[in-house]
Formats: sequence, C-alpha cells, structure tokens
Amino acid sequence: MKIVLDAGHGYSTLGKRTPDGMKEYEFNRAVALYARHFLSDYSNLEVLFTHSDQEDIPLEERTEKANKQEADCFLSIHANAAGDGGWHDAEGIETFIHTSTPWDAQSLASKIQDKLTTSTGRKNRGVKTANFHVLRKTKMTAILVECGFMTHKEESKLLQDESYRKQCAMAIVEAIGHHYSLKKRSQASSKKLYKVQVGAFSSREGAEQLALKLQRLGMDTHIVQTS
Repeated sequence: MKIVLDAGHGYSTLGKRTPDGMKEYEFNRAVALYARHFLSDYSNLEVLFTHSDQEDIPLEERTEKANKQEADCFLSIHANAAGDGGWHDAEGIETFIHTSTPWDAQSLASKIQDKLTTSTGRKNRGVKTANFHVLRKTKMTAILVECGFMTHKEESKLLQDESYRKQCAMAIVEAIGHHYSLKKRSQASSKKLYKVQVGAFSSREGAEQLALKLQRLGMDTHIVQTS
C-alpha cells in the first residue's frame, strides 16, 4: 500500500505564518516526518512525500506525483488561519474531503477528525467539503486536515510545540491504521538482542564457577563452547 503525506506550502510561502513568526510549513513538515516514522511500524506499506524543503512545490506537481505513483491515500497536512493575519478567536481542528463526498474519503476523514480532537482536546469543527486542488485532482482517497489555528494565541503555541506535533501525527497514523486494517510489523522480526560476555575460560570448570556466581546475583547465564 502507498500513502502520500503532503506537508502543505513551503518555507518560502508568503503569508502562511503565525502572527509571532512561525511559518506554517514548519508545523506541516514536522507532522509529516513524525507520521512517516510512526507508519514505519506497519508492514507492506510505502510512504511518499510530495513536498520539498528547497521550494514550495506547485499543487499540480504534488497531485501528479501522487497519481503517477498510483498511491492509495493522499493526506495533506495544514495549520489553519482566520482574519487579516492578526490574532483571532477562531480555533479548533477540521478535516476536508472533496465536494463529491467520496465514501472512502468521508469514512477516513471521520476517523482522523475523531482521533485528532480526542487526542488533543481541541474544539471539533467537524468534517467539511471543499473543492481544493489536492482533493479534486488526486485519483485516490484524499484528505486535507487543519490541525489548529495559527491565528489563535493558544493554538499557535501548541503548533510550535513538538509534543503537540507528535500527538497530531500519532492520531493521524492511528486513524489510517484502523481504517485500512494495517498490520504492525512482527515484534520478533524487529527485536534486537545485545549480549554481554563476562569472561572466557580454557576449562569448563572455570566457566561453571563464574556462571554460578552470576546466577546467585540473579543474572541469567549461558555457557557457550566455541572452537
């Protein structure tokens, strides 16, 4: 399965920032990176990015890349804004799907919206429809999520907080995992073991004496003979 994570806008995008200076892309990018990390826990899954740290990729290029990759899901990550660029009372989280209200997108958006608002405790502004380019021109299930208002004093601080960014990413990933019934990687295949050797002996008797001392200290010991 292929999932596209799209961090909206770019570092150079004009006007997309909090009144105290945080660029929206900083939040969007961080959440995308955390989400990719959390998605790595699932098997048979490929995560793609359509954004770039070097430039603000045009919307047409973003949707074309997702379509060429034949992705299964497109998720565009954003932070909201209201008013004329100053502080504003509007707050909360909302999730968008295309105005044609495709069933799968509506179902996934509802799960993402519920997870985000439950996890963060922010106001639930609901699932809404819009004719955004990334929702209209993608050939797969497409969602756009607004994780809080840059123009709201309290939420602007949250958007700049790493724990909130991780919280949003985890909520999004949990919703995706549940919606698509994704399977976690086998713990046995990913588990690493590190061994500590205490000593080496030319006679088994010496090894057994040390093993006995360690066992009395509550340590699990094994004697291994090497050639």
